[in-house]
Amino acid sequence: MGKSFDIGLERLTGTGVPGIGETQEGGLKPPIQVAGAIGQTFYLETFGCQMNDHDSEKVAGVLLARGYRQVDGPEAAKVILYNTCSIREKAAQKVFSRLGELRPADERHGKSFNTEGTEEEHRGHREEKRGAQPGMAVPREANHPSLRKIVNAGGGKIIGVLGCVAQQEGEEIFERAPWVSLVCGSASYRKLPQLLAELDAGNRRVTGLDTDTDETFETEITRRDNPWRAYLTIIEGCDKACSYCVVPFTRGPERSRGSASILEEVRRLAEAGYSEVQLLGQTVNSYADPSSRKMRFAELLTEVAGVRGIRRVRFTTSHPRDFGKDIVEAIEAHPNICDHVHLPVQSGSTAVLRAMARTYSREEYVEKIALMKAARRPISITTDMIVGFPGETEKDFEETLTLLDEVQYDSVFAFKYSPRPNTPSLKMADAIPEEEKGRRLAILMDRQREIQRVQNEKLVGETFEVLVDGKSRRENQWSGHTSSNRVMNFASPVQELLGDYVQVKVVSAMPNSLVGEMIGRA
Repeated sequence: MGKSFDIGLERLTGTGVPGIGETQEGGLKPPIQVAGAIGQTFYLETFGCQMNDHDSEKVAGVLLARGYRQVDGPEAAKVILYNTCSIREKAAQKVFSRLGELRPADERHGKSFNTEGTEEEHRGHREEKRGAQPGMAVPREANHPSLRKIVNAGGGKIIGVLGCVAQQEGEEIFERAPWVSLVCGSASYRKLPQLLAELDAGNRRVTGLDTDTDETFETEITRRDNPWRAYLTIIEGCDKACSYCVVPFTRGPERSRGSASILEEVRRLAEAGYSEVQLLGQTVNSYADPSSRKMRFAELLTEVAGVRGIRRVRFTTSHPRDFGKDIVEAIEAHPNICDHVHLPVQSGSTAVLRAMARTYSREEYVEKIALMKAARRPISITTDMIVGFPGETEKDFEETLTLLDEVQYDSVFAFKYSPRPNTPSLKMADAIPEEEKGRRLAILMDRQREIQRVQNEKLVGETFEVLVDGKSRRENQWSGHTSSNRVMNFASPVQELLGDYVQVKVVSAMPNSLVGEMIGRA
């Protein structure tokens, strides 16, 4: 079930709990009674980012509201769902590895499934196996005569792939793993009960693969895994068309949620006891209010910060093109807007940025950083970087390293370039060998680790407000996050601190976390 908290059985039943029985009008309602669903069990595993985590909250809420019961492992589940990420090939392969573990016995000696190789290699293999030309339609049941024994037969399990891999691969998943019976993208989660009902009625395979729809925002009920922090998707999809990125294909075009709907949900969350909200989007600061109010992102931030009971407002992920002074001014003006900005750069080389179609140069990106560095309130800055993009020279890579030195990021998420289906970068020349990608990644992370060590040691002696969201098995040991999103580990004999805001003084520092002592409740 992912990283859920021990928050009581009532959160899984949908009765009398904030977040479970939320309706669009507010308030609570009991689970919807649907024939065939009551008592059925489901297992949901999530791969990927915070948006995937929030999508899984929506999926769980939709199913729980219709009488399904969530279980801790696939063995006890009637319905097994994998909510997937395809931003990098490794993430996608992990999903297919999971599916391989569920392969029925009568498929284990066939050649229809293989977790190795790229998606392109799998497609080529399938076309060769079928004796077909690319794009030629071939009846799938002819290739898998045992299909009717596998899917939904004799009380068998229903296996579904959700999210970005589902959208990316579509019905090809049925070819690669014929024991899968459900493929559903993120914009179709409201349809899940209907799709499952079709399977119960005897259909062998069902899909929900729409992308250009606003229904992605409005699921009837969202099961909140965290009792203090709530995610809200305010913009879905992406129009930026970076040459390496599969998101426009898997998530569709940019669609923004109306500001009134967002603010109403924030108010309901505050009334239900949530003190921190995090606004989500592939490019969250590209938000464009579709309502007559026409709010800009900074204006929406300010409105959310003004909701009574909301103590912290976070947002991720920002795109440099749409990041401006107005966002910095909102952070300066409202202490409950967290002093942390995640601003992906991807490369420190303008030449590579152009090849990536990132819409800005290194110099323009640094100007955005300067806006934050000049703020009256210190702002923690984190980023994403890709090494080994096609054509990246040693000089380009050195420019990325010098950007680390110049910006002094508080944290960096760095990855080796991963070719993705349906992206322009697949056709680019001068591919970098995997060994060289690995070498560059190691150098970058070593450099950044030292920067973080120095940065964090400067914080020793300072005091931060911390939202306590973790308890160690070790006695009196707790953890939480500062407003700047730094991890703070600290000792306190006080009991029942989870969900509290406390003041913690930093006594020592490590590259990825701070160590402190609690000096009082906030």
